[in-house]
Amino acid sequence: MEQLCIVTTGGTIDKIYFDDKSDYQIGEPQIGGILRELGVAFQFTVIPIIRKDSLHITQEDRELIRATIAAQPAKHVLVTHGTDTMVETAQVLESLTDRTIVLTGALSPARFRGSDAEFNVGTAVGAVQSLPPGVYIAMNGRVWDIHRVKKNVAANKFEAI
Repeated sequence: MEQLCIVTTGGTIDKIYFDDKSDYQIGEPQIGGILRELGVAFQFTVIPIIRKDSLHITQEDRELIRATIAAQPAKHVLVTHGTDTMVETAQVLESLTDRTIVLTGALSPARFRGSDAEFNVGTAVGAVQSLPPGVYIAMNGRVWDIHRVKKNVAANKFEAI
């Protein structure tokens, strides 16, 4: 992998809470800082395109994400995305058949102690380097087929369907 292209769309991974998990905003993308702190041995570019909770991502936003990725020369792409509609966005990206795209996010903000953000990012980085072209989701320590996974909101985890 000569260069990793990272497209950020917001979601819980980038949330900043102001009071007991009710009032929040989507902050600056956290993934660049995470990767720098971990001292990764590859180059990456972060392209922040939207800052939304995934429940607010529209079909037009999904087309913007797809067009942004299509315009990049990189063949390895990591997308940070909110978990609630990650699968829907992944399925829109399927038309980009010439690259490996992995979507990831977090079930608690990267700024929180004990967040799953770093683990999910690490899983996604490993997946994007080793998988053939296609679109995948990396969450909960697994790499998922985008047609065989869903978020179980009640259990707050991804699971096979």
